[in-house]
Amino acid sequence: FGLLGKISLQEDTVENLLSTACLLQLSEVVEACCSFLMKQLHPSNCIGIRQFADAQGCSNLYKVANTYLMDNFVQVMHNQEFLILPAEEVCRLLASDDLNVPDEETIFQALVMWAKHDLSNRKKYLAKLLSHIKLPLMSPQFIADHVETNALFREEKECQALIMEALKYHLLPERRSSFQSPRTKPRKSTVGLMYAVGGIDCNKGATTIEKYDLRTNSWTQVANMSGRRLQFGVAVIEDKLYIVGGRDGLKTLNTVECFDPKKKSWNLMPPMSTHRHGLGVGVLEGPMYAVGGHDGWSYLNTVERWDPQARQWSFVAPMSTSRSTVGVAVLMGKLYAVGGRDGSSCLKTVECFDPHTNKWLHCSPMSKRRGGVGVATCNGFLYAVGGHEAPASNPSCCRFDCAERYDPKTDQWTMIANISSPRDAVGVCILGERVFAVGGYDGQHYLQDVESYDPVTNEWSKMATLCTGRAGACVVHVPNS
Repeated sequence: FGLLGKISLQEDTVENLLSTACLLQLSEVVEACCSFLMKQLHPSNCIGIRQFADAQGCSNLYKVANTYLMDNFVQVMHNQEFLILPAEEVCRLLASDDLNVPDEETIFQALVMWAKHDLSNRKKYLAKLLSHIKLPLMSPQFIADHVETNALFREEKECQALIMEALKYHLLPERRSSFQSPRTKPRKSTVGLMYAVGGIDCNKGATTIEKYDLRTNSWTQVANMSGRRLQFGVAVIEDKLYIVGGRDGLKTLNTVECFDPKKKSWNLMPPMSTHRHGLGVGVLEGPMYAVGGHDGWSYLNTVERWDPQARQWSFVAPMSTSRSTVGVAVLMGKLYAVGGRDGSSCLKTVECFDPHTNKWLHCSPMSKRRGGVGVATCNGFLYAVGGHEAPASNPSCCRFDCAERYDPKTDQWTMIANISSPRDAVGVCILGERVFAVGGYDGQHYLQDVESYDPVTNEWSKMATLCTGRAGACVVHVPNS
């Protein structure tokens, strides 16, 4: 190489060459060898390449190999390199929040495979390794059929305690707030995806749909809506997005479309009985509810329910108050209608619907009147973020950066930390037990800003920005199938 300036890289000699080049500080040779090894990465060799890179101090190669391992763990776990890993390395892997897995069941299966590969020497590590698997987030059926009955964990008291913790989490859902631990916090890859649909942008109508991946902290545009639609509602039923009502400019719509994110296909569904824009939408115990809004002539207090089995809309009890730009969310078996405006002014009032009695009940009002408020529910609380207060007689608008949350057990609202700037028409959604505030309008700009709120620390953090600044986007969570 020193004489000719050329080098021939082969799979069976590249590691020896890289070791020598590192020793002699031949940076160009090191770079060439690392690039060669990056191209050779495969589920069967990425752990070995990562270990070799670490031993040689090749930080960039280590980073690329580690990312490959995390991204492709489901394939890696079936290979010999994983099965012969020492317990400390397996422990670090299972504890990582960056593993790309569909669910915790997959990680449990990886642990069982690794343990059985050398059971006599590995049994002593099982309790520690099992503690890094989020058993409470598995399905109760899987726990009963594959974890509780597994002979590997029967004799270990610590393992049995972890299994009991998971069973209690499912048996006593009302006590989950007291069961919080690292095992109840989902990994980034298992929380599913968040979609921001439509809204208003600087062109007065965003028709794009963006998808957010928590693991990569990135937004990508995935589809276009079939046409312009503003102030509509979106709900998720069986991993499909139902786009409900809205307006296409001056005309208020009653149409409903269904978007399948996997097939990227659209289907027209039966329309609502009432044309509505500014409505709120929620799914409660199967059916979807279209709440309030404006029909082009007047503010509405009526509510329609979509039965997915019968594929029909029917009216249920109306709200006590007409509400447009209303926040709608589901919490503990009830449908909440939060704030909005009734024509003359914005509202601070809140009411909830019980589907078993077909009645709306009044709840404690928010601290502020909020039209265009973003709402979502997380761990037994209802969150209300941003919004505006503007009487019909005064077009100047006061927008809020404040947020508050409602506890249905005490029927009380409590202020939480403010978002970074005042905005209304902000999309709010829960992902990975954090409250996301997406986009909005600050009076001058349609915002790309995205923030997430940690209920434990009471702090908002900046996240990756939207591809397109938008206000009034419907933001929804689609769980992993």
